[in-house]
Order: sequence, then C-alpha cells, then structure tokens
Amino acid sequence: MAKRTILTAGEPILRKKAKKVTSFSPVLEGLIVDMLDSMHEVDGLGLAAPQIGVLLRAIVIEMPAEFDEEGHQVTPEELYVYCNPEIIETYGEEEHEEACLSVPGYAGTITRAAQVTVKGQDAKGRRIRTKAEGLLARAFQHEIDHLNGTLFIDLVDSPEKLRHVERGSEDETLPT
Repeated sequence: MAKRTILTAGEPILRKKAKKVTSFSPVLEGLIVDMLDSMHEVDGLGLAAPQIGVLLRAIVIEMPAEFDEEGHQVTPEELYVYCNPEIIETYGEEEHEEACLSVPGYAGTITRAAQVTVKGQDAKGRRIRTKAEGLLARAFQHEIDHLNGTLFIDLVDSPEKLRHVERGSEDETLPT
C-alpha cells in the first residue's frame, strides 16, 4: 500500500483516545498494511494507528527473529496485529529504556509490567489473546498507551531518565 507520515509529539491527535474498530473490512486491512509499511520504513518495532493520523484502536508489533552465538535462528520473526487490544492481566514490574517513533531523538527509562496478557481482535474481527513477557510485553503496553493518548515520555518519572539519542547510534533503543 503506502508509507504514511508518522506524527510526532505536539500533534493533537496523539493525545486523543482512539475509537473502537467496528468495521473489519478491506479498508481496515489496507490501514494495517500502511501501518506495517510505515513502521518498516523507519525500522520500528511497533506502531499504533494514531501515530499515522488514524484515530482507531489498531496496533501492529513485529518482533525480530532471534539468533544464537553461532548465527542460528532460535525464534522466528513474529507479527502481531491487534484491533481493540486490552491488557487483561499484568504480572511483576521491570524498568527498561524505551524510544518511540513519535518522539524521535529521545529514549527514556520507565517502569512497566514484566508480563501481560492482551486480548483483542485480529484484522478479520476474530478474538485473539497473547501472553507476553520481556520486549513483547513492553511493546504491547507502549502501543496500547498510544491508543489512550499517552506517550512514553509521560511515564518517565524524572528528567535524569530521559536522554537524547542519535538515530542509528550504537546505544539507540528499538523505537516502537
């Protein structure tokens, strides 16, 4: 489909609560393809529809494949497409650094649940559920925050935990 512009902090739509997806049509499927194309263009890990100016409760997350020391793939790349996602269970807490495609040039350390269970619907409207931990759990929480008008910088509890990063630098965090 098409790469769309990713909105950045300061755009009012990023602070609004997204509306429930009620129509599971080819239009929605096209939006999801646009979201993936837009996310891939900037090497992101996840994207929420409001980040491309669409006030709908839809997110995409693409977890990269993992490899061992010898270069053998140990986990495949996994794609998660969720409409109307809800976190229904959380467990534990972890503090990690995050970045965001809508807040370019910054990373911050925030606390999130260590594990989450998310329910929602796929692009066809079928009910789905995922139990996630680690990076995937953080990505789900980050993208669902976007659907509620929250940016990761809102969750940084002190200025010392927010830092400027150069795009492509060695210490850059995966943006979602």
